[in-house]
Amino acid sequence: MAKQSLRKSGFTMLLPKILKTLILAIACFLLVFVTIPSSLANESPKATDLDSTSLPTIITSSHRSFKNRDRDKYRHPMETLEFFGLRPDMTVVELWPGSGWYTEILAPFLDQKGQLIVTNFDPEKVKPVKLFQDKLAANPEVFGSVKVVQIDPPTDLTLAPNNTVDMVLTFRNLHDWVSEGYADQVIEAAYKALKPGGILGIEEHRGKSGISLQESAVTGYLSEDRVIDAVEKAGFKLVEKSEINANPLDTKDYPGGVWTLPPALRQGETDKARYLAIGESDCMTLKFVKP
Repeated sequence: MAKQSLRKSGFTMLLPKILKTLILAIACFLLVFVTIPSSLANESPKATDLDSTSLPTIITSSHRSFKNRDRDKYRHPMETLEFFGLRPDMTVVELWPGSGWYTEILAPFLDQKGQLIVTNFDPEKVKPVKLFQDKLAANPEVFGSVKVVQIDPPTDLTLAPNNTVDMVLTFRNLHDWVSEGYADQVIEAAYKALKPGGILGIEEHRGKSGISLQESAVTGYLSEDRVIDAVEKAGFKLVEKSEINANPLDTKDYPGGVWTLPPALRQGETDKARYLAIGESDCMTLKFVKP
C-alpha cells in the first residue's frame, strides 16, 4: 500500500508537467496549422505575378472591375483570345484600346515573356485617352510593362518597326475607322508591323450582308463579307472565322444603331428592358494571317 501511495503521489507530481508539455504541443500544432494557410494565401495571385498564371485566372482576377467582368458573358475574352492564338511570349499590338477592357487581360498575360503595345492619341487633346493613360499609370503592377505608341491617323500610323510583331488585335473599332475615312491606312499599318505569319484578329459588330462599309458604319455595324474583302485587299488571308461572339437576338435595326444595345444604352429608359434582354451586339470574330 505504501508503494502504491508513492506511485500515486509521484504521478500526481508529474501531472502538471505532462499537461504543460501537452499544451505546448497543441499550441505548436495550431501555430503550424494557421501559418501554412496564411503563407499560402500570401502566395495567391497578385497583380505582380499574374503574368505566370493562365488566362482564366487573369480574367477572374480582382484587378478587373466587377463591371468589366460582368461583360465577359457577352465578350467571351478567353475563347476569343484562344481563337486568335494568343501566347504569352508574343509581341502584340492592341489597336484603339478604348477604356482598356482588353488591356486589363493582355497586359498581365504578356508581362513576363512577351510585350503589349497599345496605340493611343495625344492624351492632352482627347479626354478619354487621358483617362486611359491615367489608368495605366495608377496600376504599374499590372500595366507597368505596357508600351504606348502615339498615333495621329491617317498620316502618323507607325505601330512598330516593320516585321516585328506577332499579333495585332482590334475589338469593335473598325466601324470608327471607316467613318473617319482611314480604315485602309490602319489595316496597311498592321500589315507592315506584323512578321510574315503574323496574325490580325478582328472583332466587330456584324451588320447585314451586302451593304457597303461606308453606308453601314453610321449604325456601328459592318457587313462581314465587306470587311473580309477590305482586309484581304491589304494582303492578308482569312484563316478562320468564329461564332464565339455571335448573338442571334440582335436584329440590327435600332433607332440609335448598335449603341442602342448595352453597354451604351443610348435610348435611356426607352425600351431598356428589351435591349438588356437582347444583350450586346452580334459580332464577327475574324482571324487573318500575313503570308
